[in-house]
Amino acid sequence: MLNGMKVLSLCHYLQGPAAAQYLADLGADVIKVEPVGGAHERHWAGAKSFIGDVSSFFLCANRNKRSLAVDLKAPEGLDIVRRLAQQSDALLENFRPGVLDRLGLGYDTLRGTNPGLIYASATGFGATGPLKDSPGQDLLVQARCGLIAGTGERFAAPKAVGAAVVDQHGGSLLAMAVVAAYVRKLQTGQGTRVESSLFNAGLDLQAEALAAYINGDVGRERYRRHPSLASWFHEAPYGVYGTKDQRFVVIGLNDPIALAGALGSQALEALAAVDRYDDRDAYAQAVADATVALTYVDLVERLDARALWYAPVQDYEDLKQDPQVRHNRVLQESTVGDLTFTLVNPPVDYDGQKLSTRHFALVPGADTRAILHDLGMRDGDIDALAQRGVVAAPVGQHTAVSEPAEGAHS
Repeated sequence: MLNGMKVLSLCHYLQGPAAAQYLADLGADVIKVEPVGGAHERHWAGAKSFIGDVSSFFLCANRNKRSLAVDLKAPEGLDIVRRLAQQSDALLENFRPGVLDRLGLGYDTLRGTNPGLIYASATGFGATGPLKDSPGQDLLVQARCGLIAGTGERFAAPKAVGAAVVDQHGGSLLAMAVVAAYVRKLQTGQGTRVESSLFNAGLDLQAEALAAYINGDVGRERYRRHPSLASWFHEAPYGVYGTKDQRFVVIGLNDPIALAGALGSQALEALAAVDRYDDRDAYAQAVADATVALTYVDLVERLDARALWYAPVQDYEDLKQDPQVRHNRVLQESTVGDLTFTLVNPPVDYDGQKLSTRHFALVPGADTRAILHDLGMRDGDIDALAQRGVVAAPVGQHTAVSEPAEGAHS
Protein backbone atom coordinates (compact mmCIF):
# COMPACT_ATOMS: atom_id res chain seq x y z
CA MET A 1 0.00 0.00 0.00
CA LEU A 2 2.88 2.36 0.70
CA ASN A 3 5.15 1.04 -2.05
CA GLY A 4 7.36 3.88 -3.25
CA MET A 5 7.39 5.71 0.08
CA LYS A 6 10.89 6.23 1.49
CA VAL A 7 11.27 6.49 5.26
CA LEU A 8 14.37 7.21 7.33
CA SER A 9 13.98 5.92 10.90
CA LEU A 10 16.26 7.29 13.62
CA CYS A 11 14.34 5.46 16.31
CA HIS A 12 15.15 3.24 19.26
CA TYR A 13 13.41 1.36 22.08
CA LEU A 14 9.73 0.65 21.17
CA GLN A 15 7.51 3.64 20.39
CA GLY A 16 9.50 4.85 17.37
CA PRO A 17 10.48 1.42 16.01
CA ALA A 18 6.85 0.26 16.27
CA ALA A 19 5.70 3.28 14.25
CA ALA A 20 8.32 2.62 11.58
CA GLN A 21 7.38 -1.06 11.45
CA TYR A 22 3.73 -0.23 10.77
CA LEU A 23 4.90 1.79 7.76
CA ALA A 24 7.34 -0.91 6.65
CA ASP A 25 4.66 -3.60 6.86
CA LEU A 26 2.51 -1.47 4.56
CA GLY A 27 5.27 -1.47 1.95
CA ALA A 28 7.35 1.63 2.70
CA ASP A 29 11.10 1.31 2.22
CA VAL A 30 12.21 1.98 5.80
CA ILE A 31 15.90 2.43 6.55
CA LYS A 32 16.68 1.94 10.23
CA VAL A 33 19.65 4.12 11.20
CA GLU A 34 21.44 2.64 14.19
CA PRO A 35 24.84 2.84 15.89
CA VAL A 36 27.69 0.77 14.52
CA GLY A 37 27.36 -1.54 17.53
CA GLY A 38 23.63 -1.91 17.03
CA ALA A 39 20.54 -0.27 18.53
CA HIS A 40 19.67 -0.78 22.19
CA GLU A 41 16.82 -3.11 21.34
CA ARG A 42 19.23 -5.58 19.80
CA HIS A 43 20.97 -6.07 23.14
CA TRP A 44 18.08 -6.29 25.63
CA ALA A 45 14.90 -8.33 25.87
CA GLY A 46 12.25 -8.80 28.51
CA ALA A 47 12.35 -12.25 30.14
CA LYS A 48 15.90 -12.53 28.72
CA SER A 49 14.23 -13.75 25.53
CA PHE A 50 16.77 -14.30 22.75
CA ILE A 51 16.67 -16.54 19.68
CA GLY A 52 20.30 -17.38 19.24
CA ASP A 53 21.97 -13.99 19.63
CA VAL A 54 18.94 -12.04 18.42
CA SER A 55 16.68 -10.24 20.88
CA SER A 56 12.95 -10.90 20.76
CA PHE A 57 12.56 -7.19 21.59
CA PHE A 58 14.35 -6.29 18.35
CA LEU A 59 12.36 -8.81 16.31
CA CYS A 60 8.97 -7.60 17.55
CA ALA A 61 9.34 -4.06 16.15
CA ASN A 62 11.90 -4.14 13.34
CA ARG A 63 10.35 -6.33 10.67
CA ASN A 64 10.65 -5.32 7.00
CA LYS A 65 13.27 -2.61 7.64
CA ARG A 66 16.74 -2.23 6.15
CA SER A 67 19.58 -1.55 8.56
CA LEU A 68 22.19 1.17 8.12
CA ALA A 69 24.75 1.12 10.93
CA VAL A 70 26.57 4.46 11.08
CA ASP A 71 28.44 6.61 13.57
CA LEU A 72 26.57 9.93 13.78
CA LYS A 73 29.51 11.51 15.59
CA ALA A 74 31.65 11.14 12.48
CA PRO A 75 31.28 13.87 9.82
CA GLU A 76 31.09 11.24 7.07
CA GLY A 77 28.33 9.44 8.98
CA LEU A 78 26.30 12.61 9.34
CA ASP A 79 26.78 13.35 5.65
CA ILE A 80 25.37 9.93 4.74
CA VAL A 81 22.26 10.52 6.83
CA ARG A 82 21.77 14.02 5.42
CA ARG A 83 21.97 12.68 1.88
CA LEU A 84 19.43 9.99 2.68
CA ALA A 85 17.13 12.60 4.26
CA GLN A 86 17.23 14.59 1.01
CA GLN A 87 15.80 11.54 -0.79
CA SER A 88 13.24 10.55 1.87
CA ASP A 89 9.53 11.22 2.12
CA ALA A 90 9.57 10.98 5.90
CA LEU A 91 12.02 10.97 8.78
CA LEU A 92 10.98 9.45 12.12
CA GLU A 93 12.95 10.06 15.32
CA ASN A 94 12.46 9.63 19.04
CA PHE A 95 15.59 11.18 20.51
CA ARG A 96 15.28 13.55 23.43
CA PRO A 97 14.35 17.09 22.32
CA GLY A 98 17.29 19.01 20.89
CA VAL A 99 19.63 16.06 20.25
CA LEU A 100 19.21 15.95 16.48
CA ASP A 101 19.27 19.74 16.24
CA ARG A 102 22.72 19.70 17.83
CA LEU A 103 23.84 17.09 15.29
CA GLY A 104 22.64 19.19 12.40
CA LEU A 105 19.77 16.81 11.65
CA GLY A 106 16.92 18.96 12.98
CA TYR A 107 13.74 19.83 11.12
CA ASP A 108 14.72 23.39 10.19
CA THR A 109 18.02 22.18 8.74
CA LEU A 110 16.71 19.22 6.75
CA ARG A 111 13.67 20.93 5.27
CA GLY A 112 16.05 23.45 3.72
CA THR A 113 17.22 20.78 1.27
CA ASN A 114 13.97 18.76 1.22
CA PRO A 115 10.90 21.04 1.59
CA GLY A 116 8.59 18.06 1.13
CA LEU A 117 10.05 16.14 4.07
CA ILE A 118 7.66 14.78 6.70
CA TYR A 119 9.63 15.16 9.93
CA ALA A 120 8.00 13.12 12.70
CA SER A 121 9.22 13.30 16.29
CA ALA A 122 8.04 11.14 19.16
CA THR A 123 8.99 12.20 22.67
CA GLY A 124 8.14 11.14 26.20
CA PHE A 125 6.14 14.19 27.29
CA GLY A 126 6.48 16.68 24.45
CA ALA A 127 9.24 18.75 22.86
CA THR A 128 8.38 21.74 25.08
CA GLY A 129 6.94 22.25 28.53
CA PRO A 130 8.04 21.48 32.09
CA LEU A 131 8.55 17.74 31.48
CA LYS A 132 10.28 17.93 28.09
CA ASP A 133 13.55 16.57 29.51
CA SER A 134 11.98 13.85 31.65
CA PRO A 135 12.68 10.21 30.72
CA GLY A 136 9.93 8.81 28.54
CA GLN A 137 9.48 5.19 29.62
CA ASP A 138 6.16 3.39 29.31
CA LEU A 139 5.83 2.65 33.03
CA LEU A 140 6.63 6.22 34.04
CA VAL A 141 4.03 7.53 31.61
CA GLN A 142 1.44 5.01 32.81
CA ALA A 143 1.87 6.46 36.29
CA ARG A 144 1.81 10.12 35.31
CA CYS A 145 -1.12 9.96 32.88
CA GLY A 146 -3.47 8.29 35.37
CA LEU A 147 -3.54 4.84 33.83
CA ILE A 148 -2.09 3.06 36.87
CA ALA A 149 -4.51 4.76 39.26
CA GLY A 150 -7.44 3.86 37.03
CA THR A 151 -6.36 0.26 36.40
CA GLY A 152 -5.95 -0.73 40.04
CA GLU A 153 -7.81 0.64 43.05
CA ARG A 154 -6.26 4.08 43.33
CA PHE A 155 -5.98 4.18 47.14
CA ALA A 156 -5.25 0.56 48.07
CA ALA A 157 -3.73 -1.18 45.04
CA PRO A 158 -2.69 0.95 42.03
CA LYS A 159 -1.74 -1.44 39.25
CA ALA A 160 0.29 -1.03 36.08
CA VAL A 161 -0.88 -2.60 32.83
CA GLY A 162 1.18 -5.74 32.19
CA ALA A 163 2.47 -4.69 28.76
CA ALA A 164 3.98 -1.58 27.18
CA VAL A 165 0.58 -0.43 25.92
CA VAL A 166 1.47 3.27 25.84
CA ASP A 167 4.56 2.63 23.72
CA GLN A 168 2.57 0.52 21.27
CA HIS A 169 -0.34 2.94 21.08
CA GLY A 170 2.08 5.84 20.69
CA GLY A 171 3.71 4.02 17.78
CA SER A 172 0.40 3.44 16.03
CA LEU A 173 -0.66 7.07 16.47
CA LEU A 174 2.67 8.27 15.06
CA ALA A 175 2.39 5.95 12.06
CA MET A 176 -1.17 7.12 11.40
CA ALA A 177 -0.05 10.75 11.51
CA VAL A 178 2.80 10.08 9.09
CA VAL A 179 0.45 8.35 6.64
CA ALA A 180 -1.92 11.35 6.84
CA ALA A 181 0.98 13.72 6.15
CA TYR A 182 2.10 11.52 3.25
CA VAL A 183 -1.36 11.74 1.68
CA ARG A 184 -1.10 15.53 1.86
CA LYS A 185 2.39 15.42 0.37
CA LEU A 186 1.16 13.33 -2.55
CA GLN A 187 -1.60 15.89 -3.14
CA THR A 188 0.35 19.12 -2.61
CA GLY A 189 4.06 18.32 -2.38
CA GLN A 190 4.07 19.93 1.05
CA GLY A 191 6.00 18.48 3.98
CA THR A 192 4.72 18.37 7.55
CA ARG A 193 6.17 18.69 11.04
CA VAL A 194 4.58 15.85 13.05
CA GLU A 195 4.97 15.71 16.83
CA SER A 196 3.61 13.09 19.20
CA SER A 197 4.37 11.93 22.73
CA LEU A 198 3.95 8.94 24.99
CA PHE A 199 2.14 11.15 27.50
CA ASN A 200 -0.50 12.19 24.97
CA ALA A 201 -0.82 8.59 23.81
CA GLY A 202 -1.42 7.46 27.39
CA LEU A 203 -4.13 10.08 27.81
CA ASP A 204 -5.69 9.13 24.46
CA LEU A 205 -5.97 5.53 25.68
CA GLN A 206 -8.23 6.82 28.44
CA ALA A 207 -10.45 9.13 26.40
CA GLU A 208 -13.68 7.50 27.60
CA ALA A 209 -12.66 7.44 31.25
CA LEU A 210 -11.31 11.01 31.20
CA ALA A 211 -14.49 12.31 29.56
CA ALA A 212 -16.57 10.56 32.22
CA TYR A 213 -14.48 11.96 35.07
CA ILE A 214 -14.12 15.53 33.90
CA ASN A 215 -17.71 15.97 32.71
CA GLY A 216 -19.38 13.85 35.39
CA ASP A 217 -18.38 16.19 38.21
CA VAL A 218 -16.94 13.31 40.23
CA GLY A 219 -14.06 13.32 42.69
CA ARG A 220 -11.26 10.87 43.30
CA GLU A 221 -13.31 9.02 45.93
CA ARG A 222 -15.01 7.35 42.97
CA TYR A 223 -11.80 5.39 42.46
CA ARG A 224 -12.64 3.40 45.61
CA ARG A 225 -14.33 0.18 44.58
CA HIS A 226 -14.70 -3.54 45.22
CA PRO A 227 -11.51 -5.40 44.17
CA SER A 228 -13.40 -7.42 41.55
CA LEU A 229 -14.45 -4.33 39.61
CA ALA A 230 -12.31 -3.60 36.56
CA SER A 231 -12.78 0.17 36.37
CA TRP A 232 -13.95 3.07 38.50
CA PHE A 233 -16.52 4.31 35.98
CA HIS A 234 -18.43 1.19 34.95
CA GLU A 235 -21.38 -0.19 36.83
CA ALA A 236 -21.16 -3.62 38.39
CA PRO A 237 -20.56 -6.44 37.66
CA TYR A 238 -18.00 -5.24 35.07
CA GLY A 239 -14.91 -7.01 36.40
CA VAL A 240 -12.96 -10.16 37.28
CA TYR A 241 -14.39 -13.00 39.38
CA GLY A 242 -12.92 -16.19 40.78
CA THR A 243 -14.34 -19.71 40.83
CA LYS A 244 -14.29 -22.56 43.35
CA ASP A 245 -11.36 -24.21 41.54
CA GLN A 246 -9.32 -20.97 41.46
CA ARG A 247 -9.89 -20.00 37.87
CA PHE A 248 -11.11 -16.61 36.72
CA VAL A 249 -13.60 -15.08 34.32
CA VAL A 250 -14.58 -11.53 33.49
CA ILE A 251 -18.27 -10.73 33.54
CA GLY A 252 -19.53 -7.79 31.56
CA LEU A 253 -22.72 -5.77 31.79
CA ASN A 254 -25.68 -8.16 31.71
CA ASP A 255 -29.37 -8.20 32.49
CA PRO A 256 -29.48 -8.50 36.31
CA ILE A 257 -32.40 -10.93 36.38
CA ALA A 258 -30.72 -13.21 33.83
CA LEU A 259 -27.42 -13.11 35.71
CA ALA A 260 -29.07 -13.85 39.05
CA GLY A 261 -30.86 -16.81 37.48
CA ALA A 262 -27.70 -18.13 35.85
CA LEU A 263 -25.75 -17.96 39.09
CA GLY A 264 -28.66 -19.23 41.22
CA SER A 265 -28.18 -16.32 43.60
CA GLN A 266 -30.96 -15.05 45.80
CA ALA A 267 -28.74 -12.17 46.88
CA LEU A 268 -28.44 -11.03 43.26
CA GLU A 269 -32.19 -11.39 42.78
CA ALA A 270 -32.70 -9.06 45.75
CA LEU A 271 -30.27 -6.54 44.22
CA ALA A 272 -31.72 -6.70 40.70
CA ALA A 273 -33.44 -3.33 40.97
CA VAL A 274 -30.63 -1.36 42.61
CA ASP A 275 -28.54 1.23 40.82
CA ARG A 276 -25.57 -0.91 39.87
CA TYR A 277 -23.21 2.07 39.78
CA ASP A 278 -24.18 3.72 43.05
CA ASP A 279 -24.42 0.30 44.75
CA ARG A 280 -21.68 -1.33 42.72
CA ASP A 281 -19.68 -2.68 45.65
CA ALA A 282 -22.61 -4.57 47.15
CA TYR A 283 -23.56 -5.94 43.75
CA ALA A 284 -19.99 -6.97 42.92
CA GLN A 285 -19.67 -8.74 46.26
CA ALA A 286 -22.86 -10.70 45.60
CA VAL A 287 -21.52 -11.76 42.18
CA ALA A 288 -18.18 -12.74 43.71
CA ASP A 289 -19.93 -14.83 46.38
CA ALA A 290 -21.96 -16.63 43.72
CA THR A 291 -19.08 -17.41 41.32
CA VAL A 292 -16.70 -18.67 43.99
CA ALA A 293 -19.25 -21.31 44.95
CA LEU A 294 -19.14 -22.76 41.41
CA THR A 295 -16.45 -24.62 39.48
CA TYR A 296 -15.21 -22.99 36.29
CA VAL A 297 -16.95 -25.54 34.06
CA ASP A 298 -20.24 -25.14 35.93
CA LEU A 299 -20.03 -21.34 35.77
CA VAL A 300 -19.28 -21.32 32.03
CA GLU A 301 -22.15 -23.70 31.30
CA ARG A 302 -24.58 -21.51 33.25
CA LEU A 303 -23.47 -18.31 31.54
CA ASP A 304 -23.48 -19.92 28.09
CA ALA A 305 -26.99 -21.28 28.63
CA ARG A 306 -28.32 -17.73 28.95
CA ALA A 307 -25.98 -16.16 26.36
CA LEU A 308 -24.53 -13.82 28.96
CA TRP A 309 -21.43 -11.73 28.35
CA TYR A 310 -18.29 -13.19 29.89
CA ALA A 311 -14.81 -14.36 28.90
CA PRO A 312 -12.18 -16.62 30.44
CA VAL A 313 -9.08 -14.94 31.85
CA GLN A 314 -6.36 -16.37 29.62
CA ASP A 315 -2.60 -16.07 29.80
CA TYR A 316 -0.07 -16.30 26.97
CA GLU A 317 0.19 -20.07 27.38
CA ASP A 318 -3.56 -20.30 26.73
CA LEU A 319 -3.23 -18.10 23.65
CA LYS A 320 -0.94 -20.62 21.96
CA GLN A 321 -3.96 -22.93 21.61
CA ASP A 322 -6.75 -20.36 21.36
CA PRO A 323 -8.91 -21.25 18.32
CA GLN A 324 -9.58 -17.60 17.42
CA VAL A 325 -5.85 -16.82 17.53
CA ARG A 326 -5.32 -19.63 15.05
CA HIS A 327 -8.25 -18.63 12.87
CA ASN A 328 -7.14 -14.98 12.75
CA ARG A 329 -3.56 -16.03 11.93
CA VAL A 330 -2.28 -13.80 14.72
CA LEU A 331 1.03 -15.62 15.12
CA GLN A 332 3.44 -16.34 12.31
CA GLU A 333 6.59 -18.41 12.19
CA SER A 334 9.50 -17.06 10.14
CA THR A 335 12.97 -18.40 9.38
CA VAL A 336 16.05 -16.26 8.77
CA GLY A 337 19.20 -18.27 8.18
CA ASP A 338 19.37 -20.81 10.99
CA LEU A 339 16.93 -18.93 13.21
CA THR A 340 13.24 -19.76 13.46
CA PHE A 341 10.98 -17.57 15.56
CA THR A 342 7.31 -16.70 16.01
CA LEU A 343 5.98 -13.14 16.06
CA VAL A 344 2.66 -11.32 16.08
CA ASN A 345 1.42 -10.68 12.55
CA PRO A 346 0.33 -7.19 11.44
CA PRO A 347 -3.12 -6.85 13.02
CA VAL A 348 -5.15 -5.74 9.98
CA ASP A 349 -6.09 -7.84 6.94
CA TYR A 350 -6.25 -6.33 3.45
CA ASP A 351 -8.49 -8.04 0.91
CA GLY A 352 -8.52 -11.04 3.21
CA GLN A 353 -4.74 -11.33 3.33
CA LYS A 354 -2.05 -10.66 5.90
CA LEU A 355 0.76 -8.27 5.07
CA SER A 356 3.91 -10.20 4.29
CA THR A 357 7.20 -10.41 6.16
CA ARG A 358 9.77 -9.56 3.51
CA HIS A 359 12.92 -8.73 5.38
CA PHE A 360 14.77 -8.97 8.71
CA ALA A 361 18.14 -7.29 9.28
CA LEU A 362 19.50 -9.57 11.97
CA VAL A 363 22.84 -7.81 12.39
CA PRO A 364 23.59 -4.08 12.58
CA GLY A 365 24.30 -2.72 9.12
CA ALA A 366 23.03 -5.79 7.30
CA ASP A 367 21.94 -3.47 4.46
CA THR A 368 24.61 -0.78 4.74
CA ARG A 369 26.32 -1.78 1.49
CA ALA A 370 23.14 -1.81 -0.56
CA ILE A 371 22.02 1.53 0.89
CA LEU A 372 25.38 3.18 0.24
CA HIS A 373 25.52 1.69 -3.27
CA ASP A 374 22.19 3.45 -3.90
CA LEU A 375 23.91 6.70 -2.88
CA GLY A 376 26.55 6.05 -5.54
CA MET A 377 29.34 4.87 -3.27
CA ARG A 378 31.76 2.14 -4.37
CA ASP A 379 32.81 -0.93 -2.42
CA GLY A 380 36.30 0.46 -1.84
CA ASP A 381 34.87 3.63 -0.28
CA ILE A 382 32.49 1.60 1.86
CA ASP A 383 35.31 -0.67 3.00
CA ALA A 384 37.37 2.35 3.99
CA LEU A 385 34.51 3.74 6.07
CA ALA A 386 33.99 0.35 7.71
CA GLN A 387 37.68 0.04 8.57
CA ARG A 388 37.54 3.42 10.33
CA GLY A 389 34.36 2.49 12.24
CA VAL A 390 32.20 5.09 10.50
CA VAL A 391 29.82 2.36 9.32
CA ALA A 392 29.26 -1.33 9.90
CA ALA A 393 28.98 -3.16 6.59
CA PRO A 394 29.10 -6.92 7.15
CA VAL A 395 29.35 -9.20 4.15
CA GLY A 396 27.00 -12.18 4.03
CA GLN A 397 23.35 -13.15 4.17
CA HIS A 398 21.66 -11.69 7.23
CA THR A 399 18.31 -10.68 5.83
CA ALA A 400 16.61 -13.48 3.90
CA VAL A 401 13.19 -14.49 5.20
CA SER A 402 11.51 -17.81 4.55
CA GLU A 403 7.85 -18.00 5.46
CA PRO A 404 5.62 -21.06 5.61
CA ALA A 405 2.72 -21.39 3.27
CA GLU A 406 -0.49 -19.50 4.15
CA GLY A 407 -2.04 -22.61 5.71
CA ALA A 408 0.95 -23.09 7.96
CA HIS A 409 0.42 -19.81 9.79
CA SER A 410 -0.48 -20.46 13.38
